[in-house]
Parts: sequence; C-alpha cells; structure tokens
Amino acid sequence: MSFIDLNQWLSKMFANPFKLKKLGILGMNDRNINYIGKHNDRKNFPLVDNKLKTKKLAQKHGISVPKLLGYIQYQVEINHFEDYIENQNSFVIKPAQGSGGKGILVIVKRDKDKFIKPSGEALDYNDIKRHISNILSGLYSLGGRNDVAVFEKLVDFDDAFDGFSYEGVPDVRVIVYKGFPTLSMMRLSTSNSDGKANLHQGAVGVGIDIKTGKALNAVQFDRPIKLHPDTNKNLKELVVPFWDEILHLSARCYEMTNMGYLGADIVIDKNLGPLVLELNARPGLAIQIANDIGALKRFSLIDTLKNSNKSLEEKIAFSKENF
Repeated sequence: MSFIDLNQWLSKMFANPFKLKKLGILGMNDRNINYIGKHNDRKNFPLVDNKLKTKKLAQKHGISVPKLLGYIQYQVEINHFEDYIENQNSFVIKPAQGSGGKGILVIVKRDKDKFIKPSGEALDYNDIKRHISNILSGLYSLGGRNDVAVFEKLVDFDDAFDGFSYEGVPDVRVIVYKGFPTLSMMRLSTSNSDGKANLHQGAVGVGIDIKTGKALNAVQFDRPIKLHPDTNKNLKELVVPFWDEILHLSARCYEMTNMGYLGADIVIDKNLGPLVLELNARPGLAIQIANDIGALKRFSLIDTLKNSNKSLEEKIAFSKENF
C-alpha cells in the first residue's frame, strides 16, 4: 500500500471489520470493543478523562507536566481569575473534562487590558470570564457535565520546531499498548487550528518513526501534504528531540494509570524538556494514516510475546527494534 493511495486507504477504513483486520487497520468498532473495552478498566477512566486529576496523578508519580497555575470550580470564583495569571504573560485555560481540543483557550501575550490569541485576536476581561463560565457550565465537557476550568503555564516550545508549527505549541502523541510505545505522530498547529495541536481543527499530523524520532509522512484533514501550510517548512525534515525521554515518559503513563491502551500527549519545553500534557483513553485512528501503517500488525506482534513481565526498558527496546 502506497501513501499516495490515500483515498483508497481511507475507503478501507469504512469497510467491514474482516477486511480491516486483513489489512491490519484498526477500525472504530474493533478499537472500542477489543482494545478500549478489553484493556481499559472503566474505574480508571477518570484518571485520564479529567485533566486536573491526570496532572495531580502525574505529579504524584514524579512525571513532569506543564505548571498548574490554578483552577476554578464555581461560578462565584470567576471574578477572581486574575489571581492565577497575575504574573503570566502567556497561559492556557482548558476544561478539565474536555475532548478534541474543544474549549481550550491559548493566550500568547497580554497588551495592557487585552489578551492576545495565537491568531492575533484580542480578548478583554469579559471575554475571558465568559469563556470560564462556559467551561464550568459543561459546554465543552464530555456528556455536558459541570466542569472545572484549569489554568496552565503556556509551554515555551523547543527551537527545534521553528517553522514546523504555526503560532502554537506542537505535541507528540504516542499510542501505548500494554506499556509498549507502538505508534507515534507529531501534531503541529496551523492557522486553521488557532494555535491548537488538534487534527480535527486543522492541525498537521506527522507520522514519527518509533526507532529514530524522524518524520515519516504528513497529513492535514486526512490528506497527504509535504509542506506546512503556513510556513512552507518541509515536514520530512522534522526530527523530534529528546526522543528516548519521550518514549520513557509514554511508557510510564501505562504504569501510572494501568490503562492497557492509551494515547500519551507530550510537549517539549525548551527549558524543562518533555512534559506530559494529557492522556487519552480513546485515542483516534488517524495516527495510522500519518504513519501509513495499520496498528493491528504491531498490536498483534506484542500479543505474541510469551513473557508479559518485561521491564519498562525492555518494552522500549522491543518497540525500537521492531517498529
């Protein structure tokens, strides 16, 4: 299967489950039943569905995360939101139980009483308070439940990504199966994605080789591209720094959550190195397109291993050797 035959590849994504398995492509139903349902105990879902709980759990396990500035739980607290950003020129506000990048507000700088988004749009205090209120009311949360607004320090992304990401912080997603880093891609923000590394909103997905951390293929809106749409940077030149550290962080997230199938989203701060941004118990399937390979072939190889008690180091070594 050639990467340029993407339309044909995508059409197979909607084929019947038997054809998908034959091609090694993980489909939605198979993912939900045989991977999420089988390997992720529902009692552990709150550990990854709630970004605030994930952050606190990671800190407990000594796993580096972006700095927590504070959080707001009740509407009566909104007027005091400045307490958390008083000394911050840039920051992020996100719903604790949001998904798909919805409700994440990125502020890259402040200009007197204005808050500037990556797009250059200026917000005032009332805009910020309205956004926080919408988060608390559950506008962006899973199931529309009341939520918590989480304030984080904006990551100062590594210079290695200059030109690869447009006005936003790129992140690395690693699919971890039974503790083995199995598939990875870099998500690069664009003008379409408003500074967010979210594929559904127009970010670029770049498949990353598990062994080397080097770029394989790139897609935007599920279509192959070679150059970043805003900067014209050649995406094939992308090499992810701190690659071994990223693999270790992602594998440790399995040990931290006991989730056998998860997506670990990791950012790289130029001063702090790799940080776990969030975890996902239902990672999407587009990562297969970015890597031009079906996930089932790699999952099946892991399933054949007789010794299931491999150490973290052994699992990482196995992934680098085989994937």
